[in-house]
Amino acid sequence: MLTVHHLNNSRSQRVLWLLEELELPYEIVHYQRDPQTMLAPASLRAVHPLGKSPVVTTDDGLTLAESGAIIETVIERYGNGRLAPAAGSAEAVRYRYWLHFAEGTAMSPLLLKLIFDRIETGKMPFFARPVAKAIAAKTKSAFINPNIASHLNYMEAELGRSEWFAGDAFTGADIQMSFVVEAARARGGLDAKRPKLMAYLERIHARPAYKRALERGGPYALLN
Repeated sequence: MLTVHHLNNSRSQRVLWLLEELELPYEIVHYQRDPQTMLAPASLRAVHPLGKSPVVTTDDGLTLAESGAIIETVIERYGNGRLAPAAGSAEAVRYRYWLHFAEGTAMSPLLLKLIFDRIETGKMPFFARPVAKAIAAKTKSAFINPNIASHLNYMEAELGRSEWFAGDAFTGADIQMSFVVEAARARGGLDAKRPKLMAYLERIHARPAYKRALERGGPYALLN
């Protein structure tokens, strides 16, 4: 039995989806973000020193953190050939690439945009607001937004090569990339101008395992 330490509105939602796709039994320990800071509660540090989610624990004492590492390890241990291309294939190279691209490249500007959006709208002394807003706007226009657009254009083109990120078959790379595309839709400017990415979202949201994961995980703001 696996235990998922699940933080609301976080990357751990895709871990629940992974386990539903593999039809593995699991338990959920729910954690809620602080409504002011949006950070994970301190209680998560009892599970992993960094106090972040997702974290998965197993009956044999293994503690796994980092979405990509969790996805790779779970598929290797329990996948029985599912959700990963054959070793040595061209699809396996793409699979590994997208597993790392999601957090190594794509999420950084999306996270920065979230932070700078909050700077623009957050509470601060009135004399500091014009300066903070100007810095945030300049940073977004000069660096953050162009990087997000470049990434989305690249992802759109790649989905023109095949239905899924690693090839013609749905894999764990799509589970890993789901949070990126959902975050881009919610706050990164993804819209109908990139129809392949929008169609990709429709495909993953229509999967029965995805819907089951939502039912078990609870409200998920990136769908709003």
